[in-house]
Amino acid sequence: MILVLMITLLLTIVLVGSNMDSILKQGVVFQVRSEIANNPSIAKSFSNVNEFESFIQEKIDARVKQLGLDEPWYTPQRIGITMYKIMILDFGNATFLSSDSGSSDVKEIILEKLPRTILLFTTSTIIISILGIFLGAMSGSKINSTIDRMTSSFAIVSSSFPVWWIGMLMIFVFAFTYHIFPARATPSILPSEPGYFFALMHHMALPLITIVMIGFGSWAYLVRNFMVGIMQEDFVTSQKIMGINKKNIIYKHALKNAAPPIITILALSLSGSLGGAIITEAVFDWPGMGRLYFEAITMMDLPVIVGSTYVLTVFFLISIFVADVLYGYFDPRMRVE
Repeated sequence: MILVLMITLLLTIVLVGSNMDSILKQGVVFQVRSEIANNPSIAKSFSNVNEFESFIQEKIDARVKQLGLDEPWYTPQRIGITMYKIMILDFGNATFLSSDSGSSDVKEIILEKLPRTILLFTTSTIIISILGIFLGAMSGSKINSTIDRMTSSFAIVSSSFPVWWIGMLMIFVFAFTYHIFPARATPSILPSEPGYFFALMHHMALPLITIVMIGFGSWAYLVRNFMVGIMQEDFVTSQKIMGINKKNIIYKHALKNAAPPIITILALSLSGSLGGAIITEAVFDWPGMGRLYFEAITMMDLPVIVGSTYVLTVFFLISIFVADVLYGYFDPRMRVE
């Protein structure tokens, strides 16, 4: 996990290195000039403009040297310092974007957006997994039945349409035609106002319904395929001969044996949705990490891109670690004594 994180950081720095270097130096210039502008007595101490500009340039050069920006961005020292700052969540200030409170600190911007993405996609993933596991287990235990054919057909149809296209249809039908849900998923009131949470829940309904409608069919189809193989195993046949209740066989024994691959898919889909929600959040205008990524890429706000990439990589690695730990519980063969 640490190796993957280090490689991701290194590749990110290499990809944005030269551009990030220019942005950091511009930030130093802005910071120095702002400090001097806030102290009018400094400007009054100079007799002409040239001396004043020379003084500002000396301050800028000293600050650049102090931060180590006088060396090329690709030197080992610069790369090491940059990686260290990213690891301790010191992403610097955004170039163009800001938080709802007006802060340009990238860490504050991410901490403001991340909970909203977690709220939307964790909720949708939980609903999708519950529906998918239940329908998949039922379909896998009744091959070629009506519910099996309906589940398979719905999975093929629902997974064939891109989520952004379905999202636009849902907005057109339920926001513009019938006025049931708002067209934008961003509440019109400020987060500091008392009713913001309930407004957020109301605005979240349409994207949540769309994500669940698109996702649970393919989930059910995956679980169904896992269950088809397990239901042919000898231990299932033995339990049927012993007269054990069919529901107990399906949900207590067969489904537990199918749990390891299901957990892997759940962990990957949950962590992947946090970073792969760019198009979904952009379509619904949901104020989360996906839309933040979209805006940062559009404006080439590199500090936000680097910070978001790091945070989402950490979440991805944590989800994989949790999945590996759960493997030991569901599959005794994976346990290490």
